Amino acid sequence: MCSSVAFFSVGRAPLIELAGLRCETLSVPRQITSLQLWEEIVKIHPRLAVIRDQVVFAVQQEYVLLGDQLLVLQPGDEVAIIPPISGG
Repeated sequence: MCSSVAFFSVGRAPLIELAGLRCETLSVPRQITSLQLWEEIVKIHPRLAVIRDQVVFAVQQEYVLLGDQLLVLQPGDEVAIIPPISGG
């Protein structure tokens, strides 16, 4: 099953620079935890591992923390990796 993964960059968390691209399509199991999905992404982009505790996902524009939450992805779903955003 393929899902689109989008990388965002804000301030000190340059996800696009760490991943080397803005978006890609990954083949992952339809049912996967958010942490397992992160681990699949890090296998492809190991430089992202350093920011694990600083990011959240947005799956179909709904925020998801990294952890044991089960995701049920549909073909073509978008998973955005959101870096930390600070206000001021």
